Amino acid sequence: MLAELDRLGTISAVAEELHLTAPGVSMQLAALEREVGVPLTRRVGRRVALTPAGALLAAHGHDILARLSLAELDLDSLRSGSAGRYALSAFPSAARTFVVDACRRILEDPGSSLELTLSTLEPEDALDALAAGTVDLAVVHGYSNVPRETGRGVVTRPLGAEPVRLAVRRTDPAAAGGRPARLSEFADAAWITPTADLTCFTMVERACGLAGFRPRVVAETVDFGVQLELVAAGVGVALIPSLAVDHLPDEVELLDLETPVGRSLMLATRESGTADAGIRVLSTTLRETAAARLAAPRSREVLA
Repeated sequence: MLAELDRLGTISAVAEELHLTAPGVSMQLAALEREVGVPLTRRVGRRVALTPAGALLAAHGHDILARLSLAELDLDSLRSGSAGRYALSAFPSAARTFVVDACRRILEDPGSSLELTLSTLEPEDALDALAAGTVDLAVVHGYSNVPRETGRGVVTRPLGAEPVRLAVRRTDPAAAGGRPARLSEFADAAWITPTADLTCFTMVERACGLAGFRPRVVAETVDFGVQLELVAAGVGVALIPSLAVDHLPDEVELLDLETPVGRSLMLATRESGTADAGIRVLSTTLRETAAARLAAPRSREVLA
């Protein structure tokens, strides 16, 4: 009210601006003076001027009104999904491909003020972080033979799907066959797998089990790039999801599977975030960048 009096100069003008009566404005000013214990206004002819104390409080009032205006703009941006701060986690092969693409798109959008922090976590750890509240969104995966369980209070949105292929040396007879790989023919092969505590290992174990054998594991690594280099070196064969292939060594061929295995990509959030406009914007952006990556040609030239 003091800010308006400072701007308008008369009680009646303030009353009209605030849709009050002039006596009502005078009563509120008098009550404020009693509360602070010093005079806030003085008469100058037919106008009312502010005392130094009144001018000081009015200046604070102007600042508060400006901050409220900014807060309203920020809330409008938050409601539209163009602003907000979010913690995102993603498994490595997603993080270095379509998640990075999504971050770039958001940063380059002049109409967006979304702020993202990114961490790389395997799905199991990402879902724990989501439940603990340390991340707001988690890009996770599941396999067609190992469905992803997310737990209570978590919802998922599909981002896409990719095939899993068998990596063999180019000198392997299967590489020249021109047909999908039959895993039963690799029952005696040496296998390179992820570590046994990961869903990716369970995927390999179940795919081989369906083909009638247990894989003879000679090397374990969570890095699919290392797996491909080991295949190139002749150490063994490996099952590799499409997005995990950044560079395909010249000595390696990727074969489709006669009995397909797929990896589904999902965005997990807490149920409480389903109505969050920023999360909806991020979900749409991630779905679009994932689709673009999955549709891109995966030739040896592109991968190299």
